[in-house]
Amino acid sequence: MERQLDAYCIHLRSERQVSPHTLEAYRRDLNKVLAFCAKESIPGWAALDIQRMRQLVSRLHQQGQSSRSIARLLSAVRGLYHYLNREGLCDHDPANGLAPPKGERRLPKTLDTDRALQLLEGGVEDDFLAQRDQAILELFYSSGLRLSELTGLNLEQLDLADGLVEVLGKGSKTRVLPVGKKAREALQAWLAVRLLANPKDDAVFVSQRGTRLGPRAIQMRVKAAGERELGQNLHPHMLRHSFASHLLESSQDLRAVQELLGHADIKTTQIYTHLDFQHLASVYDSAHPRAKRSKDSE
Repeated sequence: MERQLDAYCIHLRSERQVSPHTLEAYRRDLNKVLAFCAKESIPGWAALDIQRMRQLVSRLHQQGQSSRSIARLLSAVRGLYHYLNREGLCDHDPANGLAPPKGERRLPKTLDTDRALQLLEGGVEDDFLAQRDQAILELFYSSGLRLSELTGLNLEQLDLADGLVEVLGKGSKTRVLPVGKKAREALQAWLAVRLLANPKDDAVFVSQRGTRLGPRAIQMRVKAAGERELGQNLHPHMLRHSFASHLLESSQDLRAVQELLGHADIKTTQIYTHLDFQHLASVYDSAHPRAKRSKDSE
């Protein structure tokens, strides 16, 4: 079995030209299947059937493997059997039709409105870095941009007079987003000092050397702001999540939030309804007379 697995990995590297990182992940997943077969005395790939495969999936799930990890393993098994069938070594695929157990959807981490205001009203310095970082934070929270969208932003995409920004999202789709009053003010203050860096191009956000800020640099600046103002870890996507959940909380308009976030599928946006429900449930627990029960009375 191991010899055939080695041959498959050579095929992936030479014919399919997969990256070393992907190859290592495939091999790691398929080694789990190999170890399972050895333990269960399954003599070869042809003898591994769907019932045994289902047993392995169940075992991995019980061991705490995430739904995503199991899905990746099943994908690796399908790839292997596609190769084995093509080589005439097998005539079946034990992973065909199998799906990973549905895992609990992890809700995105968000700041509540008070914490968001604490973050945004904390930075009041007027030097180059402070003005730039304030504009970055305000724009993330005001318009719900992805990190890649903010990184790639050029001057011609900003229309501060009308309070709009045009972004290039996933799949090269553009969308026009409103920019709130506070974010507009922060951007205007930043653009006034941006020229001091002698920018090399039209990037909205540049370093002190005038070069476009990359994703890693922006992540580090957001992280530093979170630690300084809130004493917690903060990343750009948390500001996007906060934008979405606060907007949904106030408007209840899921379609509008979908459009603003640039989600192709509304199911992606629907996770914020769970966040909103958490908020509603906590309001109910604290306000409803029949929910106010002391622990002793239960």
